[in-house]
Amino acid sequence: MAGDTETHLSDYAENNNVIRQPFLIGVSGGTASGKSSVCEKIMELLGQNEIDHHQRQVAILSQDSFYRELTPEQKAKALKGQFNFDHPDAFDNELVMKTLWQIMQGKTVQIPVYDFFTHSRKDEFVTVYPADVVLFEGILMFYSQEIRDLFQMKLFVDTDADTRLSRRVLRDIGERGRDLEQVLTQYITFVKPAFEEFCLPTKKYADVIIPRGADNLVAINLIVQHIQDILNGGLTKRHNGCMNGHSTPSRQRRTSESSSRPH
Repeated sequence: MAGDTETHLSDYAENNNVIRQPFLIGVSGGTASGKSSVCEKIMELLGQNEIDHHQRQVAILSQDSFYRELTPEQKAKALKGQFNFDHPDAFDNELVMKTLWQIMQGKTVQIPVYDFFTHSRKDEFVTVYPADVVLFEGILMFYSQEIRDLFQMKLFVDTDADTRLSRRVLRDIGERGRDLEQVLTQYITFVKPAFEEFCLPTKKYADVIIPRGADNLVAINLIVQHIQDILNGGLTKRHNGCMNGHSTPSRQRRTSESSSRPH
């Protein structure tokens, strides 16, 4: 499937020079539910991961890149596992909005890189070029109505809580240098309550709910087919340049580069 899709999309890009707007897809779900895996699987089935970054038509962004800069007091708490990174206030929503608007205007954007070891932004950025389809994943992508309303499609990855906890433990210990006691304490104190209060209620806004995450190939293939239609020009026409009540300028299709999930 990927090979045929890659050829088709490449032929389309070469033979068509149309004015279009990027199609924004929000992907939400609890911690370690498989959001990034779903996005990566979509890229794989579209054949986009085999294309040079500068030629890709689909880009992936992560809300993890948009954590706020912490004060010295907050950073001290974070180093002890006492800061709530799952609360809406932990994210720089103003920067998220600014980035999304730039993307909709067909601009190249610079995405910050967050370091979970030091709990701060690195002195480097990931460049994301204009794309036809942008997947933006994160635990609270649907919490802010202002951000939520910019997405033309909203996906919620629904994974069993025990599975998510086991994945989080393995990830935080293996990738972020945490110890088991700190991971479990943080989960019970911050992660689980924040999921129930802020993330789970936004499930109702999803257009498609994906049980079992990237293992659910039936759901993912349906989404991939929809994205193929968009990339092939079938669903890219907007009436009067409006999306969900937001007027955005049209742009000429250009190349895209997907940012990798930092953690």
